[in-house]
Amino acid sequence: MPDYAFVARDATGQKISGTLSAATEREVLGILSGRSLFPVEVKASKAAAAPGANLRVRGLVMATVYSQLAALLRGGVPMMKSLAVLREQSSNKNLKAILDEVYHRVEDGSTLGDAMARFPRAFSEMAINMVRAGGEGGFLEDALDRVASFTEQQEDLKGRTISAMVYPILLGSAGTIVVAGLIVFFVPKFAAMFQQLRERGELPWATEMLLWVSDTSRRWGWLLALIAVTIGFWVNMQLKTAKGRRTADLLRIKVPFAGPIFLSFAVARFCRVLGTLLHNGVPILKALEISRDAAGNKILTEAIAKASENISSGQSLASPLAASGHFPKMVVEMIAVAEESNTLDKVLVDMADDIEKRTSRQLDLFVRLLEPIMLMILAAVVLVVVIALLVPVIKMGQTMG
Repeated sequence: MPDYAFVARDATGQKISGTLSAATEREVLGILSGRSLFPVEVKASKAAAAPGANLRVRGLVMATVYSQLAALLRGGVPMMKSLAVLREQSSNKNLKAILDEVYHRVEDGSTLGDAMARFPRAFSEMAINMVRAGGEGGFLEDALDRVASFTEQQEDLKGRTISAMVYPILLGSAGTIVVAGLIVFFVPKFAAMFQQLRERGELPWATEMLLWVSDTSRRWGWLLALIAVTIGFWVNMQLKTAKGRRTADLLRIKVPFAGPIFLSFAVARFCRVLGTLLHNGVPILKALEISRDAAGNKILTEAIAKASENISSGQSLASPLAASGHFPKMVVEMIAVAEESNTLDKVLVDMADDIEKRTSRQLDLFVRLLEPIMLMILAAVVLVVVIALLVPVIKMGQTMG
């Protein structure tokens, strides 16, 4: 998150200057307004970047930090003492450096949320904004507990997804290596043996194709590898552009079988973050601005941005989400009912729980089906190679007999 240098005046007309970390200049103006300051000048500043701003800490470690800080504060331990205790007991080098900088920032007069914002790779935007809302609204301990719970749930979901995909990935990799080894090293040994059949035009077309693939791989393998690396590099460069990321996100949710799973997880993330923020007193427009990025999908982000525009003009949230065509009908209907009954925060979190449970079951089923399918594909490829080699051998044996 970039830093912005500002010059403002308070209610007495006194000039105040400093720096704030925020996603946009508009957000800086909102923060200053919330502090009853009248901005005179706001501009981007690189000079105030925090030491170690790019340090990263695992999500589960951060969840423990949030939970422990909430427990200390709830137990009556002052903020500075709580941060000092967490810093001293931390065995993680990166976390220790981050907490040390946060401690000094808070000591110098910054709020906890502003100090956390200087480390965007350790503290998520949702955590930063919830801590800010909790500090301003007097429910910091509850906000920290909710951030800890949310972070644990997301890390657990991420871990289960990765665990489910490990075996299929290993199976696919091993199968690719085995087939490549057969084609490159094993098949060429039969080329000279089949030369007579080839000259007489009696070599089966499957064997001809297999020998051609093997010969091409041996002679031009380096060129094919170079082309593959070039394509990979080009795709990686495209993914760094806004258009490329949008295309990739669209393909991700449209791909057969796996697409609905990716979409459901993205919708669940959006619902959970939005519901958690609303429950902790964050205004709905600000909550939508944060949660649309938490969805992790550009297509959903665009739909949520349009929904924000509708709410700004006094309309409902459900209508533009339904119009996008990417949100499940059940989710849209429940949001519409929740808006009418003023229970949007609770309904969103409950929906996120339900969607994640159902999608986890779908993911488990998909992986269980994927494993035998990959085994069958691998077995079929090996069988084709074996048959393509055995048929000419049998034919040669019959000729010799």
